[in-house]
Amino acid sequence: MVERIARIAHHAQRALLDLLFPPRCVTCRRVGEWFCVSCRAAVEKIQPPFCERCGRLLPQRECIYCQKLPLHIDGIRAVAFFEGNLREAIHAFKYKACTELAQIFGGMLSDYLSTHRLLVDAVVAVPLHAERERARGYNQSLLLARALAVQRQLPVWEKALMRVRDTRPQVELNASERRENVRAAFAATSRVAGARVLLIDDVCTTGATMDACSVALKDHGAQSVWGLALARPRLE
Repeated sequence: MVERIARIAHHAQRALLDLLFPPRCVTCRRVGEWFCVSCRAAVEKIQPPFCERCGRLLPQRECIYCQKLPLHIDGIRAVAFFEGNLREAIHAFKYKACTELAQIFGGMLSDYLSTHRLLVDAVVAVPLHAERERARGYNQSLLLARALAVQRQLPVWEKALMRVRDTRPQVELNASERRENVRAAFAATSRVAGARVLLIDDVCTTGATMDACSVALKDHGAQSVWGLALARPRLE
């Protein structure tokens, strides 16, 4: 209840600020939206062929990445490439507290699910470690999960998955190091038993973090785990 009241107060405050200081697109600075229609139209969506499991672009018949480092997750998908306007917008969302972008990004995730259907029962966000979340002030993946869940009329299980061990930033590591870095970094609750879980993150690179989350979820009985990210790099 306290969290709900806080969110309502926050939305009311933002509405007042929008009247006094209209939103500007974080990429082109046009007045009207935080990420305008023109800049969103320039975002390149990810199209097949890609690996059915890890979601990487697949120039060959078999995925060499999954052969080397098989994943436990049922599959990972991403909406668009992490570059250009979308990269700039995600950085504003993640590092500059432009949390209003969550609604637009949630719409992009929802649009993806409208054309790429996944059978899921609930939405779970990739969690941050408590200290990192306190430092940032929010978990960007949870904001995405909430926005998506409202549009898809799905429940968000906010306490079903926790990060129990802080880890090094993944950006510094290669694929095998990333997997080892997040091994046993997450713990799930029995709430996920028998459920088909949709795991949400802002950016996916090798899939190591989502895969570690899926291990924790499946260890507690999740029937299936699909990962959906807003963006992923074109080349890894």
